[in-house]
Amino acid sequence: MATSRNGKPKEEKADKMAMAAIEEARMVLPGIQALFGFQLIAAFNEQFRQLSEVDQTIHYVALALVAVAVAIIMTPAAYHRLAERGEMSGFFVRLASILIATAMLPLMVALCLEVYLVGTVILHQRWLSVAIAGVLLILFTGLWYVFPLAMRRGQASR
Repeated sequence: MATSRNGKPKEEKADKMAMAAIEEARMVLPGIQALFGFQLIAAFNEQFRQLSEVDQTIHYVALALVAVAVAIIMTPAAYHRLAERGEMSGFFVRLASILIATAMLPLMVALCLEVYLVGTVILHQRWLSVAIAGVLLILFTGLWYVFPLAMRRGQASR
């Protein structure tokens, strides 16, 4: 039986990594679902009708992006259940990791669009809402993509 760098069997390591990936998706999903629910409710709120047509369209785009994030984040579980029938493989671990990271992209854009919209309603200043949403987009990008990739690159160079 082949072993990994830490001396554990590769199959055992793949199983643990696969379970960790599934657990990550399970942790993120309720938050995404809650956001989706609030987005749906907002469209039926009286104040929503007072938004410009452009802002209503932005909200709809954000809603669609959250739906895309849900679809992507649920894909590892569906693949695991249907294609691998409960088995764990290295391919599944890589697939799940890529899909979870990919799902964060439409999620962060949707969050920033919603922050922009709420900001325009509360602050009544588009430029400030755009600036705050832009800062959040930079923050999300830095924390969710740049930082982890920089850490991985640093670990690989050791």
